Amino acid sequence: MTQIISSLAEISAPYDTLFCDLWGCLHNGVTPFPEAVAALQGFRARGGKVVLLTNAPRPARFVIESLDRMGCPKDAYDLVVSSGDAAQDAMFAGALGRKVWHLGPSKDDGFFTEIPTEWQGQADIERVDFDDAEGIVCTGPFDEANEVPEDYRAKFLLAKTRGLPMLCANPDVVVDMGDQRIYCAGALAVLYEDMGGEAMYFGKPHPPIYDMARRKLAAIGGGDDGRILAIGDGINTDVPGAAGEGIDCLFVTGGLAHDQFGADQKNPDPELVRAWLGARQTDPRYTIGTLR
Repeated sequence: MTQIISSLAEISAPYDTLFCDLWGCLHNGVTPFPEAVAALQGFRARGGKVVLLTNAPRPARFVIESLDRMGCPKDAYDLVVSSGDAAQDAMFAGALGRKVWHLGPSKDDGFFTEIPTEWQGQADIERVDFDDAEGIVCTGPFDEANEVPEDYRAKFLLAKTRGLPMLCANPDVVVDMGDQRIYCAGALAVLYEDMGGEAMYFGKPHPPIYDMARRKLAAIGGGDDGRILAIGDGINTDVPGAAGEGIDCLFVTGGLAHDQFGADQKNPDPELVRAWLGARQTDPRYTIGTLR
């Protein structure tokens, strides 16, 4: 049965590393949460390492730039590892062929222009029109503020008929951008699969992002799985991802499912929490209202 806690410091002593989600845990897409920032700073102050593990479809550099614009201090984390990083690896390795159609907003162009060092000088990936593509790279809707997955049904029918595989650079279905809930690439990939298309995933809860995080963590002197704690608000991403990797998890109720656990977001109702988790047949080791 999950242990409901009131602060990270209560249970952090056995852990050397945090794999911490961003949206809904550290920020809301617009501004950082001060108590969450302080909790991560406190963990690092005692010698722990913080890996921000995010399903953002952009490479880590662009995620860091976004954090900088929000005013998130750099002493709150050691590394950023994104779904975009892991998906890029697959794309440059040829998972889709060499000619790809990009389904996503222009803010995600860095997925193609920020070539990782290990892939520089290798065969180029060419972004082409849909009719010339060998595969689809999906980073989200073109207009995430206004479009819904059903807007793409006709295009996906054509793609499925042609047998185009889809690389989903962000398995999240929705995120909250401030007060607005928007669809992510995961919602489009689910629709494509429901229509009979093939989708490949590289972010949480799938192994490639965790493998990459471990490699980067080992390079800075961390990496014992038994001493890693995953933190996240995604019941379909963070929680099963941690379970699949054999990592303890701290579930944050104040994120995507914040309206399910009573009026006090910081102090969720224990009976509501356990009933909600039980209905989903999952039991993270710890639960907290908001990261603090």
